[in-house]
Amino acid sequence: MKRIFLIGYMGAGKTTVGRVLAQRMGLSFIDLDCYIENRYQKSIGQLFTEKGENGFREIERNLLHEVSEFENVLVSTGGGAPCFFDNITFMKGKGTVVYLKVSVNELVKRLETCKQSRPLLKDKTKDELNDFISQTLKKREVYYLQASLTLDAEKMYDDTDVQKIVIDLEKIV
Repeated sequence: MKRIFLIGYMGAGKTTVGRVLAQRMGLSFIDLDCYIENRYQKSIGQLFTEKGENGFREIERNLLHEVSEFENVLVSTGGGAPCFFDNITFMKGKGTVVYLKVSVNELVKRLETCKQSRPLLKDKTKDELNDFISQTLKKREVYYLQASLTLDAEKMYDDTDVQKIVIDLEKIV
């Protein structure tokens, strides 16, 4: 029985790497944000608006606990999931937690193109985006660095890069 949790900042590649790795390893793949959206029939943005961040984080924790009971699964968490309640400790108790580490500069490049679909980033200029990512990553990295393993996911420009990361991960999980 295997459980792998991918954590890291939004845009780090958790879903991209997770899908490929789960397929290669014969595991079920769950994107926790999608799981939440399907359960509640609402977007993460709508849940944030309706429930506030605290309400959303409680939903996230409850469904994280639910999926962590599944066997032979790879879970891609939302960027904030490990940073609330005892989620990071809980995940480590249930399986292998892998932090996909990416620099602020690379995260800005990745997120600038899709910021309109992310409620926390939506109306930020490039400088505001850089400042926001720098500040929140600094706070969150305290939790991310508690992962069982840390993998450099900086270079993820094409399918070849993704495959290399997946092969590296497959060797260590």
